[in-house]
Amino acid sequence: MRGLFIVLEGPDGSGKTTQITCLQQYLESRGRDCLVTREPGGTRIGEAIRKIILDPDYREMADVTEMLLYAASRAQLVHDVIGPAIEEGKIVISDRFVDSSIVYQGIARGLGTETVDLINAPGIGTYKPDLIFFIDIPEEEGIARKMQQKKLDRLEQQSIDFHRMVSLGYRRVLENRPEVIRIDGCRPVEEIQNEIIEHILGYIIS
Repeated sequence: MRGLFIVLEGPDGSGKTTQITCLQQYLESRGRDCLVTREPGGTRIGEAIRKIILDPDYREMADVTEMLLYAASRAQLVHDVIGPAIEEGKIVISDRFVDSSIVYQGIARGLGTETVDLINAPGIGTYKPDLIFFIDIPEEEGIARKMQQKKLDRLEQQSIDFHRMVSLGYRRVLENRPEVIRIDGCRPVEEIQNEIIEHILGYIIS
């Protein structure tokens, strides 16, 4: 039986990681076999690429280089982790997938959504998310949260205008898609968690 592919998307600081942890704990408490991964990263090669992409010292990185590195990490992740897990019938929960690149590189970097789609298509193959939770927050709120948590990485250090483009891009790219559920990320963690669980129950209960 083919598994379920769930993706959480949203701007930096939207709380995706917290909600992924909550969702994993809930599903495993119900006896579901879950695999959690992240982008960029999730494999030995992907984690090495992640260090390059997010390193603040690489300020000179070209936008096209950034796009290609994300695509390379994603291709390895699908090949090594996501694809096999789905074929084994597991529930895969990913912190970001290709829509992040469409938004960050295609829109915010201005490289074009069609370009990003074409670059990523060979690495993704037939593996598309069954369900996407888009945690939506104002860009100012997201960066404020990040600044309280840790040193900002190269992407997080971008201008507020860049992050505004990301927020607007997500709303544009994920609008009116049946697999996408928009979540108001400004609410308490428990309230968001309950909403996500409520939506997912229909997918895991036969």
